[in-house]
Amino acid sequence: MTDTDRTAMTGQLQIWGATALIATSFPVGEAIARGLDPAVLTLLRFVVAAVLFTPIIAWRYGLSWPGWRALGGYAAISLCMTGFFWSMFEALRHTTALNTGTIFVLIPSLAALYSFLLLGDRLGRYRLTALGLGMVGAVWVIFRGDLDRLLGLQFNRGDLIFLAGCFVMAAYGPLVKKLHRQEPPAIIAFWSVLTGCVWLALFSNVKLVTTNWAAIDTGVIVGIVYLAVFTTILSTFLFQAATIKLGPNRVAAFYYINPLLVVLIDWIVGKGLPPLRVLPGVAIALAATFVLQQAARQKPAAAPQPPEA
Repeated sequence: MTDTDRTAMTGQLQIWGATALIATSFPVGEAIARGLDPAVLTLLRFVVAAVLFTPIIAWRYGLSWPGWRALGGYAAISLCMTGFFWSMFEALRHTTALNTGTIFVLIPSLAALYSFLLLGDRLGRYRLTALGLGMVGAVWVIFRGDLDRLLGLQFNRGDLIFLAGCFVMAAYGPLVKKLHRQEPPAIIAFWSVLTGCVWLALFSNVKLVTTNWAAIDTGVIVGIVYLAVFTTILSTFLFQAATIKLGPNRVAAFYYINPLLVVLIDWIVGKGLPPLRVLPGVAIALAATFVLQQAARQKPAAAPQPPEA
């Protein structure tokens, strides 16, 4: 096995691990969403992540003031993150983990549209095909494979809330690229989490005072710590490492595996399988993975190349 093969294999393991962790955030979020106000819950998640993140950044890079202009950029990036996570917890009060996990697959293609508008990046036929497949799969699951519900536009409130959150989150990647000042990705993640705490404190406002902290269930606290450690810090590191090894196109393709993983996780924890007529939507969303993988194989030169040392 060559060094290139070993690097690719390591990248595949890392992106599978990150994707699996992200998929668990939907069932975990569904389990704790009703235990605390969404803004307060998300704030606690970010505070825990910031507390754990700070010593790592201080040891690896040192802590220094980035300047007001850079801080404004980090705040714009974190607004995408906080808006998305708030929408996830609020949506999961009204819809299911499978629905949110499937709508989530729209983010890479929506990000491609934002990249076209903000950065002038061309979409290409593979991205356009993936966008179409992702939308068809998401719509299929949202309407439970029921043509009458689709024709009657019977939207679930939670689905609409999460869809809005995905439109916000899709701007995250293009904003990072546009505002990047050559600092390490971990620095961007750290200041985004830190400024996210400020946004969420503003979102929470009086709820921070009116919340009965002593009455919070232990399971909710455990869920918040899990989300902070595994689906915020660890998954970020794994995604960054996999992107360096595999390239952004192949990494983005793994977003589309989320619905299948959510189905498997729900089945493992005893929630059973969704109705059979929903599963074709999951399969259609999954097909978008292979479309983007094909794009990465056929047009490797189109992927951004890292700067030479």
